Amino acid sequence: MKIVVLAGGYSHEREVSLSSGSLIANALMENGHDVILLDLYFGTKEASTFDEAHKLLSKDRYEYKVKRQIPDLKALKAQKEKPEEMIGENIIPIAQSADLVFLSLHGELGENGQLQAVFDLYDITYTGTGYLGSAIAMNKLLSKEIMSAQGILTPDWEVVEQGDSPQSEVPCVVKPNESGSSIGVTIVDNEEDLNNAVDDALQYSSSVLIEEKIEGREFSVGVLEDTALPAIEIIPKTGFYDYENKYQEGATIEICPAELDETITERMQSIALDVFKALRLEYYARIDFMVSGEGQIYCIEANTLPGMTPTSLFPQEAAASGMDYNSLCNKLAQIAADK
Repeated sequence: MKIVVLAGGYSHEREVSLSSGSLIANALMENGHDVILLDLYFGTKEASTFDEAHKLLSKDRYEYKVKRQIPDLKALKAQKEKPEEMIGENIIPIAQSADLVFLSLHGELGENGQLQAVFDLYDITYTGTGYLGSAIAMNKLLSKEIMSAQGILTPDWEVVEQGDSPQSEVPCVVKPNESGSSIGVTIVDNEEDLNNAVDDALQYSSSVLIEEKIEGREFSVGVLEDTALPAIEIIPKTGFYDYENKYQEGATIEICPAELDETITERMQSIALDVFKALRLEYYARIDFMVSGEGQIYCIEANTLPGMTPTSLFPQEAAASGMDYNSLCNKLAQIAADK
């Protein structure tokens, strides 16, 4: 197939996206597809069809390593002639002339359903969940409200906006309502730090979620079509599973399949499928959990475009089920092509 791998974009998570996209593009090329990797935010002036872009821009291999620092979006805007345009030049016509677009985007436009809605209007085939499920899952408050209404256990929460006074008790977890990759997330253990944590999170989202802190073990369960993948346990060597611990190799111990009682594993997988259905997700996703010392399983959130970097969880879970990285990428592309 002719496949555009779309990565980057105007997002604090663009570094992760570009790393994922490079690996995805390499895997798809090794599977025999014609592939180009494009940055959603910048696009290209050099071509307006897939064939032109493939001739001029394709590479034998893509390489990208996630930097330690969160990207500076103001500096990114300064590099573009029309910085207010979130979809780069010729992205739409190139995507229209391809067989499908493999979405390797994280955060904001890539995961909140807006791009999916645009692609639907242009009849562009793309991987992953459609606009509705993407919008629901990206909004942590809406996700938690739906999960709670469906009887799915999730930590208690409070939402605050600029100027509000948080009422939550510490310890708690403060996070932007619409962001990912643990950007802007703080674990607060004393009241003096709560307001500062809220102010930090407000840099990345117009509202902030303050969650009850669950003491216990952290897990994730991928869903591929109608099947829950093996659970993976996440154990950062220092601190919590923040941006650096997620994307710097060797910073976190990951055990897959997780060393859990079979009953708890099966229960967690069942809840993952329930969340997948409740949030209107499609084709594949990753669901994150905390398990308390008493064995209570709390769903934290869902990710509609799971990371595909060297340290990402979803590919490790697929591997534990017998599917290597290249086969996983090919499978996701084929699912999209068969929609």
